[in-house]
Amino acid sequence: MAVPTFVDRVVLHVTGGSGGNGVASVQREKFKPLGGPDGGNGGNGGDVVLRVDDGVTTLVDYHHESRRRAGHGGHGSGAHRNGSNGDELVLLVPDGTVVRSAEGEVIADLVGTGSSYVVAAGGRGGLGNAALASTKRKAPGFALLGEPGDDRSIVLELKVVADVGLVGFPSAGKSSLIAALSRARPKIADYPFTTLVPNLGVVTAGDVTYTVADVPGLIEGASEGRGLGHDFLRHVERCAALVHVIDCATPEPGRDPASDLDVIERELERYGGLDDRPRLVALNKADVPEARELAELVRADLEARGLEVHIVSAATHAGLRELSFAMARVVADVRAARPAAEATRIVLHPPAVAGPEFTVRRVGDVWRVRGAKPDRWVRQTDFANDEAVGFLADRLARIGVEDKLLELGATPGEPVAIGAGADPVMFDFDPGVEAGAETLMGRRGSDLRLDGR
Repeated sequence: MAVPTFVDRVVLHVTGGSGGNGVASVQREKFKPLGGPDGGNGGNGGDVVLRVDDGVTTLVDYHHESRRRAGHGGHGSGAHRNGSNGDELVLLVPDGTVVRSAEGEVIADLVGTGSSYVVAAGGRGGLGNAALASTKRKAPGFALLGEPGDDRSIVLELKVVADVGLVGFPSAGKSSLIAALSRARPKIADYPFTTLVPNLGVVTAGDVTYTVADVPGLIEGASEGRGLGHDFLRHVERCAALVHVIDCATPEPGRDPASDLDVIERELERYGGLDDRPRLVALNKADVPEARELAELVRADLEARGLEVHIVSAATHAGLRELSFAMARVVADVRAARPAAEATRIVLHPPAVAGPEFTVRRVGDVWRVRGAKPDRWVRQTDFANDEAVGFLADRLARIGVEDKLLELGATPGEPVAIGAGADPVMFDFDPGVEAGAETLMGRRGSDLRLDGR
């Protein structure tokens, strides 16, 4: 089986590092068996970051290894020692990488070397009992758990960032033109689909330096999946201008420059979104006498359509200087009309942040409580510790969850589910009950052993 060397679309599963747990610890010194809480906080989990690097041109690394995870945060310990933060995981991607959710929504559009985006945030570390202590809760006998990092599947899609896109039938000479115009050295041969990856070259004409890319495998029906063009049409989306490269020496019957141009234009129209790109036409292979005659014959008809036409030969370099300056002029015009901020950008589409802190609704016989804070607090709670459960009850009551349940008609004993996913935490609704530290015969969250200290 062939191993791909160029990959421009991958599904990647990324997971931020989990935060470390806080620790419940009591300072112990000689003659001071209970010197006060000294449990440290857990460290934050590492983020997964996408960053554009100009040395990366393909997504093949993520095709071979599609699961990536950042480092976990360390747990806290006694004597106020905090856990270490987890290592950040930086994933290098090519310029022009579009990040989509599994549902297809655009999350980020990474253009420009150094552009970066945190695609999976690490979980926050849990607080130790020293950080949870207060005048009312002098010696918490619990700590908060670290939160898990974001866990998501994303789609990375590469759209080559080039100023000029060369389009045309296979073997029309697009790769040869790039080789002749620049120092790029693509694979070239006289059979269809020689080019299996977009080739990119840098061209300088006068004071303008620009990049040129070819789009492999465009044939009739490419927009519907025929040939290779459907896979590579996305690479012309960022091009400022398009150049039709037309083979005037093709031996295939039934083909001529005008019909070739019409076929490619139909495919571009069906793909959509490219109508505003300026067009040039390069009638190629003019080193062949019959091809030059045909090019001269059809030139007037193409110019009558409003197209700027150049007769060129990639083999002898005839007409290439004029074509390179024509492309430079078009690129300069497009750059002048484009806002400067678009040169390097990250386009983010964050979800809207609005609405109440939580929602309560009845699903069957269960009251479901959802919200960013309740979900997070449940993840932080050690349910094996009664005092930690009492602290959670206090937090929920403080934002009005208990009052909202009573308002909606919840009665004691009815099940209440808090948390995201299919496995939330279940409670029996029992309003007004003190919980957690009553076994210490004092106020919840306090320790009578430290009173007066």
